[in-house]
Amino acid sequence: MRKRLRTVVALLAGALLAATPNMSSAEPVDGPADRAVSAADPAYKVLVFSKTAGFRHSSIDDGIAALRDLGGANNFTVDATEDSSAFTGGNLAQYRAVVFLSTTGDVLNGTQQTAFEQYIQGGGGYVGVHAAADTEYDWPFYEGLAGALFHSHPAIQSATVKVEDRAHDATAHLGAAWQRTDEWYNYRSNPRTTARVLASLDESSYSGGNMSGDHPISWCKHYQGGRAFYTGGGHTDESYGEPAFRRHLLGGIRWAAGMTKADCRPETGYRPLFDGTGTAGWSQAGPGGFTLADGTLTSHGGLGMLWYSAKEFTGDYSLKLDWRMSGDDNSGVFVGFPASSDPWSAVNNGYEIQIDATDSPDRTTGSVYGFKSADLAARDAALNPPGEWNTYEIRVTGERLELFLNGRKINDFTNTDPARSLAQGHIGIQNHGDGDEVAFRNIRIKESGGPTGPRSGAVKGVNGKCLDVSGGATADGTQIQIWTCNNSTAQTWTLPGDNTLRALGKCLDISGGATADGTKIQLWTCNGTGAQQWTPQADGTLRNPQSAKCLDASGGTWNDGTPVHLWTCHTGPNQKWTLP
Repeated sequence: MRKRLRTVVALLAGALLAATPNMSSAEPVDGPADRAVSAADPAYKVLVFSKTAGFRHSSIDDGIAALRDLGGANNFTVDATEDSSAFTGGNLAQYRAVVFLSTTGDVLNGTQQTAFEQYIQGGGGYVGVHAAADTEYDWPFYEGLAGALFHSHPAIQSATVKVEDRAHDATAHLGAAWQRTDEWYNYRSNPRTTARVLASLDESSYSGGNMSGDHPISWCKHYQGGRAFYTGGGHTDESYGEPAFRRHLLGGIRWAAGMTKADCRPETGYRPLFDGTGTAGWSQAGPGGFTLADGTLTSHGGLGMLWYSAKEFTGDYSLKLDWRMSGDDNSGVFVGFPASSDPWSAVNNGYEIQIDATDSPDRTTGSVYGFKSADLAARDAALNPPGEWNTYEIRVTGERLELFLNGRKINDFTNTDPARSLAQGHIGIQNHGDGDEVAFRNIRIKESGGPTGPRSGAVKGVNGKCLDVSGGATADGTQIQIWTCNNSTAQTWTLPGDNTLRALGKCLDISGGATADGTKIQLWTCNGTGAQQWTPQADGTLRNPQSAKCLDASGGTWNDGTPVHLWTCHTGPNQKWTLP
């Protein structure tokens, strides 16, 4: 909130950052992408392993050369090998991360696998590149580490990569969409429930994708004590000459090596409050404001606040947002304040989660401003320096506020002031004043009693029968029916938290978005339309808000194969459903 004088240290840090090229635009800056990103990275070593027992990629040599270039510019040394005997406990201990560069087939024996497991469990880092997902199919530990294994691929072609996380160092330099050419893998499973998806493929932008519209292509995760990053790119020789792809690899290596921090917990069920495209629903209080560019809100002037005026939040919720300071700057995130055009109302009636590099403990980054300091040791271990992105999760449960920085809990505060309440109020971001430049991206929320999840299991209806995809087929238009419960995938429905019901990778859908009684209920590619929205009611019905009608098992007798359709709500037994 309040500004103290910048320290000499902060000024020097700012000067170093000013000398570093700005990598935040959608396109890479002119010049090599492997120039230093952080003067603070200590020297470390990376092992690049590229043994193949199956298909061998011609791009491996280019990949090794690119990684050596990146290391030379960013203070890490690359040792490259195809000798599996390098996988011993003593040898692996010297490396901060191990890169599996388009390995294929079974490349490690049992003893070597055990050594690598112990390396990861001891805090080591893994980076999987492209065919690293085509490796060690019979080693469960590795499948969990990699996140997903190869299924198939179409021909090499251009595709649109949707960048979902623009705070991670591997993707922060990219825009919301990244157009590039590669060999795009399909995977045997979807890693979204176990990893933080950084980027995914728009399957409509190319041919041959088979993951039903949810197609992760890069992700990160914490796994058994270690860190794991994977990217599906890197098949072509040309990939390793692309500045944006090289920067993508560099960010993955830095994170896996522990040089930069990120929230790599799985994330589902959140809805955007600010997605980078506009500020509908937000209002500016007080002077100054925020500039919107490259999907980013950057503060200027003040003291003011941009607050989400479209809704007051009541009940429990989790608020996430990404932020970055330019230097020794000042801002904060306000929660639990009443609607007002006066920014001081939030100061006096709500709580500020502080962003400030160099203030007193109860007024610096991670504090509940003026009330409780962060756990400074935990904060410092989780914090990225000015110039790099950080992620806050502010979790409100009743009058309790828990704060997570880059996935690590750093504060736990309970309101006892009867004049304030965390359980009800608006949220906002502060523009503190002239000279304070703090940027924000990807503000999103998950509320209790609203979007939650994910939850998976059977949806049970009349006569104890289950909602079922006919024949277990996945084609658009497949009839939905009821059938004796059998625990099959055709009866396994996921509620991801966005009011859709999903099975076999697709959505429960009203044919043609029609509203007439008797309209077919079918399986269809998820598309975000009102025809795929289902809201559970207190009376047990599932109502489609667009039509104001209910999911209904047709007819007056209900046997295996009875189709479900849309019908006027009447709360009869054939409209009652029990969700997982």
